[in-house]
Amino acid sequence: MKKAIMESEYREETDSIGVRRISSNALVGIQTARALDNFNLSDVRLRDFPEIVRSLAMVKKAAALANADLGAISNLASAAVIAACDEIIDGQHHDAFAVDVIQGGAGTSTNMNANEVIANLASLKLGLPLGDYSEFTPTTQSTVRNPPTTFTPPPCGWR
Repeated sequence: MKKAIMESEYREETDSIGVRRISSNALVGIQTARALDNFNLSDVRLRDFPEIVRSLAMVKKAAALANADLGAISNLASAAVIAACDEIIDGQHHDAFAVDVIQGGAGTSTNMNANEVIANLASLKLGLPLGDYSEFTPTTQSTVRNPPTTFTPPPCGWR
């Protein structure tokens, strides 16, 4: 009985490296979990900069609007992504932006953290559980023509 309770506290997500257990109520996914493991360089998190978190959501919202206009995503998908972005812009869910502001790469961890949060929120809006990426994947649907490194704040932006 105790084992079944413990297992329900987690969901499993898979990427090209393997399988990871993610807290079942987390808005983030496997890429954010890996970034937290690999780039835990300071005690300063993305959530400590609400203006950057809001800016990320604005960029992703603009992409959803443009992609809907182009027919690259459905109006339903666009509406769910836009609603998710609006919640972030309004200051909700900032605690899910957990990656370290000091990281390797070209902002990929920052963008994947945002993409996972947005994909999960959009999925919830369609009645899907967290971690169900059947409608919104962090690497495609929520970011069509907006690759994971589109939003890269300059180093001076972290002051």
